[in-house]
Amino acid sequence: MLSYLKFFSKWLVLAALVGLVGGLIGSAFHLAIDYVTEFRGGHDWIIYLLPIGGLLIVALYHSAAKIQHLVGALDTNRVLESVRGENKIPFVMAPLIFLSTILTHLLGGSAGREGAALQLGGSIGYRLGKLFRLDEDDLHIIVMSGMSAVFAALFGTPLTASFFSLEVISVGKMHYASLVPCMVASLTASQIALACGLHPVRLPLTAVPEIQLLTVLQVILLAVFCAMVSILFCIAIGKTEHILHKYLKNDYLRVFVGGTVILLLTLLLQTRDYNGAGMDVVARAIAGEAKIEAFLLKLIFTAITISCGFKGGEIVPAFFVGSTFGCVFGELIGLNPGFAAAIGFVAVFCGVVNCPVAATILAIEVFGGNALMLFALACGISFMLSGNFGLYHSQILLYSKLQPRKINQYAH
Repeated sequence: MLSYLKFFSKWLVLAALVGLVGGLIGSAFHLAIDYVTEFRGGHDWIIYLLPIGGLLIVALYHSAAKIQHLVGALDTNRVLESVRGENKIPFVMAPLIFLSTILTHLLGGSAGREGAALQLGGSIGYRLGKLFRLDEDDLHIIVMSGMSAVFAALFGTPLTASFFSLEVISVGKMHYASLVPCMVASLTASQIALACGLHPVRLPLTAVPEIQLLTVLQVILLAVFCAMVSILFCIAIGKTEHILHKYLKNDYLRVFVGGTVILLLTLLLQTRDYNGAGMDVVARAIAGEAKIEAFLLKLIFTAITISCGFKGGEIVPAFFVGSTFGCVFGELIGLNPGFAAAIGFVAVFCGVVNCPVAATILAIEVFGGNALMLFALACGISFMLSGNFGLYHSQILLYSKLQPRKINQYAH
């Protein structure tokens, strides 16, 4: 009993410290993203600087890699690998992802912010772990705690943040030793964000259907198509990255061309809906309003933005794609479009990250506890039917989604 109490006391202190640091940095990042998003909204001309901003981002990463003698990609996959002991997280990742994500949002790249959250949090946790000379196993726990902390500070969803960190590393296996540290870190960070005046992501539903046979069948059908959309999302990003790296081998040329394409598409469509994260469009979809082509256009914008070298993340764009698709498809099959948008929001998220528990909890924290069974059903179906696809190539699918057996495969 004493050994358990010692472990608990140690992680109560360490996780609270991680939550404090992650909450402060995550809140500062949140405020910066909000500021540049508002600035971009009032200055349409700034998107013309997107290709130049891309060159600056690539220059920052190249300079850091050269000075620090770094090998390998500095991205979310590196954080996931560090939890399994396969890689180290250099401290320079934190300022790099902070600045580059702000630049991407300021200039109109189509990206989210969770990639920055995971990289910032992982870097903070790893650095604190080294500072306190933790052993390898404890180092993995504190990295996951850092991931949870900054995710919670950015989205105001502490329970989702905790379980996302537990699930995303190895699908089919949860690192339960990290449960309390992740929860303490995420709760601390979310309270810091609230104290800084930041509001959590909450999207109230205007209507929630009763659970009856027709509604269940409609949700099942929508979830099946959401799984297909999540596969399309992963394939689009993977194939776009492969094509761009094959034909535009120079990093500077690739990001400049990609930024120019995003600029031209924006001018052609005469809308700024697909620049930045697009949470305003998500809110409209939850209210029951979405364009038929919105999900596909956002997918294209995001695939180009992320694949050519801009930074941010793919999860918020997945929210956009899922909610707009769900809104349109739900109306076609007779399901309330706002509620269908909410189903699409969590189901596509679940399909691209392979985290059904975190996705179900996300539905509760963002939309409330009504119709929880329908949200859980949609997440389960999307998880099953999305197969071995995923946003993070370093994510391991430890167990099959169809049979109780080990497969130990990387997501693709």
